[in-house]
Amino acid sequence: MTENEIKLKAIAALTALRGGVGTDYVSSLLGEVIPDEFMVPVGAEAREVGLAVLNQLSDPMSALISGLMLAFEAVADAYDETAPEAPTEEILQTLALELARESD
Repeated sequence: MTENEIKLKAIAALTALRGGVGTDYVSSLLGEVIPDEFMVPVGAEAREVGLAVLNQLSDPMSALISGLMLAFEAVADAYDETAPEAPTEEILQTLALELARESD
């Protein structure tokens, strides 16, 4: 799967969530970006196997995060253009404060 295809999956997942599609479908959609199989060196020790798997996961996960950020930026820019009472930065700060309080 290409980087662009993974970004499209991320945007599709967000769109599906906002459209009320079940989380099982969204999880399945996002799960499609994770490789089904991993190549590991024959006779590798646990550390080598872990690094091989991590290396093979890093590109798709990076593309997925990039797609989510791209979608967020597009939505935030469109929202901010409507001259809202609370700009996205303020909303994010409020969310961060709420999460910080919950972790106490």
